[in-house]
Amino acid sequence: MTEQGEVRYGTTVIPYKVSRSARRKKTIELTLDTLEGVLVAAPMKATPEQIQAVVSKRASWIVQRSVDGLMMPQPKAFVTGESLPYVGREVRMEVSSADVPRVHIRFSHWAFTVTVPDGMDGEERCIAIRSAFVRWYRRRARERISQSIARWSPIVGVAPTAVKIRDQRQRWGSCAPDGTLRFNLRIAMADSWLLDYVVVHELCHLTQRSHSRQFWAGVEKAMPDYNSRRLMLREVGPRLVL
Repeated sequence: MTEQGEVRYGTTVIPYKVSRSARRKKTIELTLDTLEGVLVAAPMKATPEQIQAVVSKRASWIVQRSVDGLMMPQPKAFVTGESLPYVGREVRMEVSSADVPRVHIRFSHWAFTVTVPDGMDGEERCIAIRSAFVRWYRRRARERISQSIARWSPIVGVAPTAVKIRDQRQRWGSCAPDGTLRFNLRIAMADSWLLDYVVVHELCHLTQRSHSRQFWAGVEKAMPDYNSRRLMLREVGPRLVL
């Protein structure tokens, strides 16, 4: 079981994960990971209080670094005033209740209008709104990815047998042995410059399964500035969340 904890810095909650090692004798080391957040390496004998004290001492630094995308944002409450990214821009949401059978999302003039059934509140409401956004982003991801594949397949020289969109946390895409490409619906949140990189990356995996020199040479041939896009995706990716 993963050992976890959290500290508060002002109004910010900083969650962290702890891994213990018998080799580590005294020092408690803290690192930031773009996917996992705050990771703490600690000796087997370190107490939870000692670990928490180290994280608290570094809280200011952690929050500052979160500006660079190295901390995962807190889960959305899906209330008026919050925003979600789409095509590289933050889109504000307005949430209200009405006599409707299910959550409805309307995107217009760079704003989300979210209508929730009367009487729906608490965790049920949050889950229902998130599910509705998952469906909304899934449709937009399919549209944008299909357009990108149509553009880049002739350049790369390959085409997938099928394309599927998934709600997943870590991978932006994957390539199956049968030629099926799977994409994370969250890529619809990114601008086209980054979405195209993910598409080209997966198209190249249709001929080169591993991240070999040949693979990266193929990516560079199709997209000479791929590394700039790759680095940018690493920076902004952790902020593209539901």
